[in-house]
Amino acid sequence: MNVHGRPSQPSDFADLDKIIAKMGGLAEQQLDLAFVALEKRDPKLAEQVIASDRDIDLLEREVEALTLGMIARLRPDERGLRHILGTMRIASDLERIGDLGKNMGKRALAIATEQRPKLLIGGLRHMVEMALGQLKDVLDAYTTRDAARAYAVWADDANIDAMYNSLFRELLTYMMEDPRSIGIATHLLFGAKNIERVGDHTTNIAETVFFLVTGKELAAERPKLDETSTTLIIKDEP
Repeated sequence: MNVHGRPSQPSDFADLDKIIAKMGGLAEQQLDLAFVALEKRDPKLAEQVIASDRDIDLLEREVEALTLGMIARLRPDERGLRHILGTMRIASDLERIGDLGKNMGKRALAIATEQRPKLLIGGLRHMVEMALGQLKDVLDAYTTRDAARAYAVWADDANIDAMYNSLFRELLTYMMEDPRSIGIATHLLFGAKNIERVGDHTTNIAETVFFLVTGKELAAERPKLDETSTTLIIKDEP
């Protein structure tokens, strides 16, 4: 029973959690397949990744419709309202992660016929693996309502930043040493930035999960180690 004396509707909240779980699974798949398309130079897979982004977009709209209906119909208490608002925020971040996966798919499509250095692809693979691991951890934290696990993901964001900074420097060096590589290296640079942004959205989700569980905002300043922002502005909109 909530503060207005109206019966709670646990099925509505369970439905929200199911949609978030589905969105999260699709976002993980999107990012993973986008990198595979890039690594294997597979234009058909890249096109599949780009097209599948709409599935995540539709689920975000489903979350919006369900949450707005719940607020109007259930008049939720504080805990229920945190659940609803937190879910809306998480859905928004997962939609953006899907967009970033789509952007990587576009990069994979653009350089499908190009040779690319194995060393740099290896660095990109490590970034993707780390980003996917963090995304899985934060989605598990949401499912289990584990504030400590969410905090651990939040605190770990600097590691992706450090990997991005290292790869950024490698790519710039590669471009300076061989001007013919500028085109391919630029696409890889945008791909790396997309992964770094995935880490940022994953950190957003960690903050939301922490608030959903505890009712408190994380007070400390978010750990960031992106050293490239003062060197080069990189923007890759969907």
